[in-house]
Amino acid sequence: MIPIPLVDLAAAHAEVAEEVDAGFKRILAETAFVGGAEVTAFEQEYAAFSGVPYCVGVANGTDALELALRAVGAGPGTEVILPANTFIATAEAVARAGARVVLVDCEPRTYLIDVEAALAAVTPATRAIMPVHLYGQMAPVERLRAGLGGRDVAIIEDAAQCQGATRHGSGAGAGGIAATSFYPGKNLGAYGDAGAVVTTSPELATTVRTLGSHGGLTKYTHDLIGVNSRLDGLQAVVLRAKLARLAGWNERRRAAAARYDDLLAGLDVILPETLDGNEHVWHIYCVRIPGDGTPARRDKALSRLQAAGVGAAIHYPVPVHRTGAFAALGGSFPNAEAAAPELLSLPIYPQITAAQQEAVVTALAVALR
Repeated sequence: MIPIPLVDLAAAHAEVAEEVDAGFKRILAETAFVGGAEVTAFEQEYAAFSGVPYCVGVANGTDALELALRAVGAGPGTEVILPANTFIATAEAVARAGARVVLVDCEPRTYLIDVEAALAAVTPATRAIMPVHLYGQMAPVERLRAGLGGRDVAIIEDAAQCQGATRHGSGAGAGGIAATSFYPGKNLGAYGDAGAVVTTSPELATTVRTLGSHGGLTKYTHDLIGVNSRLDGLQAVVLRAKLARLAGWNERRRAAAARYDDLLAGLDVILPETLDGNEHVWHIYCVRIPGDGTPARRDKALSRLQAAGVGAAIHYPVPVHRTGAFAALGGSFPNAEAAAPELLSLPIYPQITAAQQEAVVTALAVALR
């Protein structure tokens, strides 16, 4: 069988190659390597795409989370609540900002943050809750906001996996502030690391931009202790070319996900669920392989798939509190712990064909025997 990758970056590049080449030539001619017209244009276009007035490009998604946290006042002496089922960057950004990581469990079927657990974890020290929009669908941010009842706790959305997703018609950041990643494999991926913060607040946008530019907006003016985290012109060229196609690409992902739903019917797997009110963009199509509480059955299936040329993968094999970096947090999060050894991600990308998906499912059926 011809190998089927988890993500086909070459196929995506083929659709934008001419625009990217022309854009790179402009950047090289103008030597606009950091900031510049391409970055400004992308920020405006991505803000409009996201349905918010402000977008600040930064160097990567982890920086976007950290700068958003610092902008709302998260730091030493404060706490930030986030789900145990997430990529470590979510917790890492909190630690880098100097705040204390407070973990809560995820829901058992969508794997999104457990809203009631998050609200129950709020203390006088809580500065923010960070719901993670996982696999391409948004967490129920409105329920968090309603449950906070006006308390002075910010909601910072980790939107690294949901470019173009909506909940009840609104996108990430429409309720305040969100951070996203443009790592190459994302729905909107750069050709290297890149990220952004989107927000409805001009004050937060200015603070994020200031923090990401050594604490000042003019040369040799340093009003805050900042960092060097800026989007470069070459990445902006790529992102602009891809952004023009993103809505269509997301629609193709939805069609591929629906096809998987049909093809997988009858196999001994648990299909992903979409929360009511969500328009999913299927950054990841993640099935669950029922097992005995260990990863043995899932890992056996993964090994067989990879041997057959199917680029399946795992997101994420270890909950945050069981990583070496955050083991000191301790705690028990049964839903995250039960899901981690059973989740398996299947190849999905806009250019995947029906024949490729049929081959994936055939290989999975064999791998599960």
